[in-house]
This record gives sequence, structure tokens and C-alpha cells, in this order.
Amino acid sequence: MEVQFREFDPFDLWIWIEFETVPSRMEQQYVEELFNSWFFLGKLGGFNAENLQVQEMGVDLSYMDYDMDATESAMMALMHNMSEFEYQGTWGRCWFDLGTSDPLALDMLINALNRLNQEYFRIERFFIGGQNEDWPIDPERRSVFA
Repeated sequence: MEVQFREFDPFDLWIWIEFETVPSRMEQQYVEELFNSWFFLGKLGGFNAENLQVQEMGVDLSYMDYDMDATESAMMALMHNMSEFEYQGTWGRCWFDLGTSDPLALDMLINALNRLNQEYFRIERFFIGGQNEDWPIDPERRSVFA
């Protein structure tokens, strides 16, 4: 799976997936469930790099003290909006307003898509941002999401 970053605007972001073949209904469900789950975690503030207490602790988590005060004082990092996932031929796309969520969210999405690619079906390319010359965005449609 090739991952490519293009023009990146977190408040107006198209994400594109090119499948090896036209995706079956089951493959579409896997992708949509992944993106819906990812967005839901983001909407609830799950991708907040300011509060990574467990990650920063390292490997030994036994009897770790988790500081809820630090959690409460961290600035919110929330995703705001998502469109329906669309398909055209071997392409899929979805629009996002990532809000103030941290780039950590994109790493997690790429990791999950990579696992789908390795174990379930081939994903040729994954584009984050920009336009897709194979499937242009209607400028009028863009304003519906923003």
C-alpha cells in the first residue's frame, strides 16, 4: 500500500483509497466501519497527543498512577465532521474536518488500513489530502461539508 500526503488542510480534508479491484460490498463495509470508528474516537477526543500518559510511561505499566487531573487540564483535541464514504470504480473517498485532533490520528488510521491491506484485501494507494484527477471534487459539493 502506497501512502501519499498531498495538500493538507485539517479542516477540509479529502481522503482517497484506491483498491486493487472494484471493492465488494463486504470490503466497503470493512472500510466504512474503520473510518466511522476512527472518526468516533476522534470526535470523543481520543487522538490527543497532549495526554499520552500510558505511552509515555513505557513498557512497565504495573501499578501505574493515572493522573485524571492531567487529563482534565489537557486542551481538547476533537474531530468535527465527516461525510459519507463514496465509491467510484476502484476508488473510495471521504471528507473530514479533523478539527483540533492531533496528527497521531493519521498514524493510527494508516496502521489500521495497512492491516486491512495485509490480511483482507489489497489497497493500492492511500492519499491524504489534495485532489484526485481520476475523480474530481465538485466545488459546489465541497461547500456542503465545510
